[in-house]
Amino acid sequence: MKKAKSEGLRPEYHREDLGRGVRGKYFESYQKGTNLVLLSPDVAKAFPTEEAVNDALRSLINLAQKSISLTRRSTVRTKKLRTG
Repeated sequence: MKKAKSEGLRPEYHREDLGRGVRGKYFESYQKGTNLVLLSPDVAKAFPTEEAVNDALRSLINLAQKSISLTRRSTVRTKKLRTG
């Protein structure tokens, strides 16, 4: 005889109530530490290897960070020029 499911948290849980688990199901992907991303076909043609994709993304991140820091500096300088 099964217990009726109630909404919310129970005060106590038993292992047999949780069902059968699979040991190490995600171990390999966790160990690799990778994220898989599906590229559109036109984008995939531009990058022959995963290393090429990573290099391009790192360059984009670097450019974005430089762009943000330039914006911050110019904003501070503009404020000083306006007040002085």
